[in-house]
Amino acid sequence: MKTQEHNTGELKDLSVKIEKKVVDAFEKMSNNSGMPIADLVVIALKRFRSSHADYEGKSPMDE
Repeated sequence: MKTQEHNTGELKDLSVKIEKKVVDAFEKMSNNSGMPIADLVVIALKRFRSSHADYEGKSPMDE
């Protein structure tokens, strides 16, 4: 997964307030992995999105 590229193409800012311990965990993961926090967050969001396609009105078979 470290060799995959994330956040390519057109980018858009997203600002959210989340629990401090979640931010602290992502900072620690970033330091330990050498991956930027933005990449870790986009990976997490992509995984969430693929697991919850129904939130977008899609079925898993649509992909």
